[in-house]
Parts: sequence; structure tokens; C-alpha cells
Amino acid sequence: MIYGIEHVAVVSPDTAALKDWYMEMYGGRVVYDNGKGTYFLQFPDGSMIEFVTAQADRQDEVEKTAGIRHLAFAVSPKAFDEIVAKLKADDRVEEVHDVSENAKGLKTYWYRDIEGNFSHLIYRPDPLQ
Repeated sequence: MIYGIEHVAVVSPDTAALKDWYMEMYGGRVVYDNGKGTYFLQFPDGSMIEFVTAQADRQDEVEKTAGIRHLAFAVSPKAFDEIVAKLKADDRVEEVHDVSENAKGLKTYWYRDIEGNFSHLIYRPDPLQ
């Protein structure tokens, strides 16, 4: 039986700094540190991000290049507004699409993290079933 996605890996030239930034923005806790630059950051629902040390520079990419392209962080309505404010205040973060909200109350905010990785916040009043 497949339970779901356990983790997504983000490859980084500075895993400690990127891991620290994600903890500052989203919380979570480090549940694995191999002492060589690999970390697992776990969130309350059990999902994780693995930070792995890069062995080469990033190739240029755009938002819809083929391959895994973004991380989406599910948040409460209150956390959505708080985290958007923190992201907008961080000069290292690049806004991709400002906050949008549809007629059903679904809200998103797209940005690139401090290393240029595409991510977005999402609040869904009614989870997909």
C-alpha cells in the first residue's frame, strides 16, 4: 500500500542556510542531520523536505520547464497572511505572482525562495477529495 509522498528533496549549494530559512518561514523541525550537509525538515503532518548538497550549479529554468517545479505549502488562512508578509519583507525572496483568491476562497501566493526555487502558499477552504 502506498501512503503518499514522504518527502521532496531540494538540492542546494548551502543546505544549512536554506534549511534555516525554511524553518524561519514555516517552522518544522530537523529530524535528520548526517553532519555532511543533508537534513530532513519535518512538518506537523509528517511530510518532509530533504536538503541535499549540490554538486553542480543550477541550470537556467522557467516556471513551467519540464520536471518537478515547485513546492506548495498548505496553510491556515491566518498563517497565509502572516507568511506572505514575512516573504514580502525578505529582500532575498522574489515574488512570482502576488496573492490571488478565487470565488471559492482558494488563495495562493507564488515566489522563489532564497535560492530561486519556485514555491507557493496555498489555502484551500475545501480540500480536494
